[in-house]
Amino acid sequence: MKSYTTLLTDLTDGILLITINREDKLNALNKMVITELSEVMDEVYNNHDIKGVIITGAGPKAFVAGADISEFKSLDREQGRTFARRGHNTFHKIEYCPKPVIAAVNGFALGGGCELAMSCHIRIAAENAKFGQPEVNLGIIPGYGGTQRMVQLIGKGKALELFMTADVIDAATAHTLGLANHVVPATDLISYSRGIITKILSKAPVAIAKVIEAVNAHFKDGVDGFETEIELFADCAATQDFVEGASAFLEKRKANFTGK
Repeated sequence: MKSYTTLLTDLTDGILLITINREDKLNALNKMVITELSEVMDEVYNNHDIKGVIITGAGPKAFVAGADISEFKSLDREQGRTFARRGHNTFHKIEYCPKPVIAAVNGFALGGGCELAMSCHIRIAAENAKFGQPEVNLGIIPGYGGTQRMVQLIGKGKALELFMTADVIDAATAHTLGLANHVVPATDLISYSRGIITKILSKAPVAIAKVIEAVNAHFKDGVDGFETEIELFADCAATQDFVEGASAFLEKRKANFTGK
């Protein structure tokens, strides 16, 4: 794999661990981080050795404590549009990745950090994790998809409350609301995340990719999610993995999926 300036990567047993490595800035998202996240996701899509992804932050304090305010404090309208679209494009790659992506939230996930976590398929929170969208404190709103994904995950009323009050919630509250899938001790965060990815990777890869696509179809404008499901089910029915899975079930043995 290529090396990055703001990211650390480790590929072990098919699982790519991506660590946002700006600990002195609480891993704040600047232009280079967004660009390199986009680049590493391209590698995830194209590298067959990568089966799943975990995204986390360097150090014990922060997953990502927000965007780097020094980079956008003087934005005008057009620059603001460009700034937001860059983040949208990168986080879209994560959300629509055909391979499972877990956010291992190891501390503050605020602003763009919360938005990054929400773009991942699953969020595992350390007990010290904090979530929030405090953008109104700066006179702006979430710009990396937060207003859309938060509503999808926790509902309109509570999302509006968090956006408008700028309240920061702890991991237990995030779990109760459905923002975090699980809460674990910080020392177990990566191993727990690896365990979930490993379980997913024991399933049929094509079916996993189609599940992600089908669920995302529910939230796409102008797309009939039910019709999408029918077509994706049909795609799966035409795979060797379906034949293998059905045969293994009937023969009472473990399936040997090949992703074909």
